[in-house]
Amino acid sequence: MSTEDRRRMIVTAVLPLVAEHGAAVTTSQIARAAGIGEGTIFRAFKDKEELIDECIAEALRPDGVLDVLADIPLDQPLDRKLVEAAGAMSAHLDRIGAVLGAVAVGKRMHRKLPEGDDLEKSVDARQRSFTLMNEAIAELFDPEQERLRAPAEELAALFVALMFTRTRAGGLSDVDKMVDVFLHGAVEAG
Repeated sequence: MSTEDRRRMIVTAVLPLVAEHGAAVTTSQIARAAGIGEGTIFRAFKDKEELIDECIAEALRPDGVLDVLADIPLDQPLDRKLVEAAGAMSAHLDRIGAVLGAVAVGKRMHRKLPEGDDLEKSVDARQRSFTLMNEAIAELFDPEQERLRAPAEELAALFVALMFTRTRAGGLSDVDKMVDVFLHGAVEAG
């Protein structure tokens, strides 16, 4: 197994622990979760902080949600496609929130923010992630193009923005209801 494969395997195994414990996760917990010895952690990562940084990067990476979005059958009704998309995006955003929330509570709360080239790379990566999600959602609208009141790209951007601003406390935390209001408006027909 290559070092990069080992690093990815460790990050995948440890991500739920970081979401639960944040920076307080122990190397013993990490080793048990990954099924490795503690020494292997430090052959793959220079320290626990680097591993946690990799877990944060993995949580932010949109690859998993993009794969789920790409697998949504385009021949089903639009509302069903959007409910599946909303579920996938909710899971992705919940994972991001869990990891960032847990880490923020720990010692890393005063972590130095990116500057210069690192900040530019971070902003570029985030913008690329949004663009890819918007494109994936626009594909779900494409088969319905003749029925749409706006271009698929605009509707996708609105839908993604709604997903990023949804509230868990309100009634629109139910994805079926949220999609219904998105597609049919807030007022009952009649």
